[in-house]
Amino acid sequence: MHNLSRLTGGFVASLLLIAAHPVSGETPTEKPMPENPFFTQSPLPFHYPRFDLIKDSDYTPAFERGMADQLREVAAIASNPEAPTFDNTIVAMELSGRLLARVSSVFNNLKDANTNEVLQTIETAMAPRISAHNDSITLNSALFGRIESLYDRREALGLDRESLRLLERYHRDFVRAGARLSDADKSRLKAMNSELASLLAACGQNVLKEKNASSVVVHDRSELAGLTPEEIASLADTAAADGKPGEFEIRIMNTTGQPLLSALENRALRERIMKVSLARGSHGGPYDNRTLIVRIARLRAEQAALLGYESHAAYRVEDQTARTVAAVDGILAKLVPAAVAKSRREAGDMQALIDQGKGGFTLASWDWDFYSEKVRKAQYAFDESQLKPYFELNHVLLDGLFFAAHGLYGITFRERHDLPVYQPDVRVFDVNDADGKPLAILIMDFYARPAKLGGAWMNEYVSQSSLLGENPVVANHLNIPRPAAGEPTLLTFDEVVTLFHEFGHGLHGIFSHVKYPTFSGTSVPRDFVEYPSQINEMWAAFPDVVKNYARHYKTGEAMPQALLDKMLSTQKFGKGFATLEYLKATLLDQGWHTLKADQVPSDVDAFEASVFRKYGADFDPVPPRYRSPYFQHAFAGGYSAGYYSYIWADVLVADSVEWFKAHGGLSRASGDRFRSTVLSKGGSVEAMTLFREFTGGEPDIAPLIRLRGLDE
Repeated sequence: MHNLSRLTGGFVASLLLIAAHPVSGETPTEKPMPENPFFTQSPLPFHYPRFDLIKDSDYTPAFERGMADQLREVAAIASNPEAPTFDNTIVAMELSGRLLARVSSVFNNLKDANTNEVLQTIETAMAPRISAHNDSITLNSALFGRIESLYDRREALGLDRESLRLLERYHRDFVRAGARLSDADKSRLKAMNSELASLLAACGQNVLKEKNASSVVVHDRSELAGLTPEEIASLADTAAADGKPGEFEIRIMNTTGQPLLSALENRALRERIMKVSLARGSHGGPYDNRTLIVRIARLRAEQAALLGYESHAAYRVEDQTARTVAAVDGILAKLVPAAVAKSRREAGDMQALIDQGKGGFTLASWDWDFYSEKVRKAQYAFDESQLKPYFELNHVLLDGLFFAAHGLYGITFRERHDLPVYQPDVRVFDVNDADGKPLAILIMDFYARPAKLGGAWMNEYVSQSSLLGENPVVANHLNIPRPAAGEPTLLTFDEVVTLFHEFGHGLHGIFSHVKYPTFSGTSVPRDFVEYPSQINEMWAAFPDVVKNYARHYKTGEAMPQALLDKMLSTQKFGKGFATLEYLKATLLDQGWHTLKADQVPSDVDAFEASVFRKYGADFDPVPPRYRSPYFQHAFAGGYSAGYYSYIWADVLVADSVEWFKAHGGLSRASGDRFRSTVLSKGGSVEAMTLFREFTGGEPDIAPLIRLRGLDE
């Protein structure tokens, strides 16, 4: 599963995030000061950031001035003696805060992609200040009075479809932010928001620091049996860089499962790795997140009650396509039993292999990946490691990802080396439309490093808006382990799929064609934002695409048809595990966020166990993809009570995959339809309307059940 780290909304920041939606532009209140690159728009194409000029010391002055500028702008709007109009109130709000948006977009992206102690200190200091800044706008009674006046007579204003939706969105966001509360309750809400902002920043920093501090050191090379020489060399390089020459260091990745578990033959070492992974953030020490997440859950529950909601989940889901907690519970109730049953069948196949080999032990979580590969070999005569020589990064990128995008949408890509980057291995591409006109700039950041958040995500440095005259600058981030010096970057198929997934988010930003920045790109409900990205995954395994990119990195020969057929035949293999590990994390997210404040427990471990028992998901060989203490999505990443969105979107995706296959697969006609009905609209149209306009029907869970093999 992939983390989408992107700020949404127009001028209004979420109560859960540090800054407003990143857009860029210029207003008369901004007085250029050349010494700080944020004080003026970047002169580079599409206002691409001046990474070569930006210093850590530039952020705080830019934040402070950006907030001051926006407060002056908002005060002028709220105190305008003229009667409120759409232009002097709503459009004026869309145009406010340009400097704050510029610095926020760069800071929030780099604190995830290339952080350091200075940026973390700035985040800690700024989080409560940004929260207070946002509250001073959303809780401004005079400003809300103007918005409500327009909302009450909205049908008489003669607004076009997008403008009417923007007015309704502003009114809804202000109400949900507490605009109708009493002065006393507004004060309480401000205090909660400030504390939450600080807690979320601290929790996210702890997840990154704990990940970087977590590793397993191996002294004897023989313990690494099963790994390739290249993988062993990479572990030796990691240890040497960490001051441990002659040893081998396995760094813990972001998720519970760890990549090397599928190949390591030493069971004791596999167990060490899994236990270190599972213990993150919950074993005492400076990065223990248990106290923080308990306090976050209680504050969120109190905040929801103050705003008139049953729970934080009820508050969050009201604004999503699911609408109700009951709807989310309904889909989980259908999927969890099927996923558990399929996982148990998969476990039975593995236990049979263990018993045949007289292993003398019961399958555990640290055995799953290793014996899953053995079962795959036995059932399909197929070894996952056979694929990697055919998945060299550059081939996958140019001849797979970009090839599919060109086939669907006619767009082309040209790498450029004249724009500054924040890391030497970051790559930059011009994206041109089918008619040759410049469309966007794409930043690709592939490799894992200690200064980078785990997982994979997309964000935007500049968001498209015709009101502001902006084209998008979009970034994709992965965490591919860096190969040993001089070796090619060979991907697993999961990493190939992740690359396609994140580029699906990228296309959502690239193809945005809206007027207002509030609706740009991926500014859609959280449970819809994964729909375009998961649609794009289908092309990673589409035969015409695979044949074009799957070439041996040494010989250039195409993947043999027999191997390709075996790979495609295993697409449902392991779906029980994959579905259940995801669903268990979703159950934790829902479990924490459906509680009232007085129901939030202090014992994190006991609560997790109780949640799994409640839903019949207490099957230990399949751990949750994230345990609560390192669940960045739910407790620091903007997915609180929203992690269900991946499976929710998958229902839409499964339907849409069938539509693509029924309408010619990889074709310009199909791609252009998806672009015009979904990708270009951003949040300017209700999300489920977009789905219906594309597919011509209502979503159905049956295709998802079939796609994941849960009906077998």
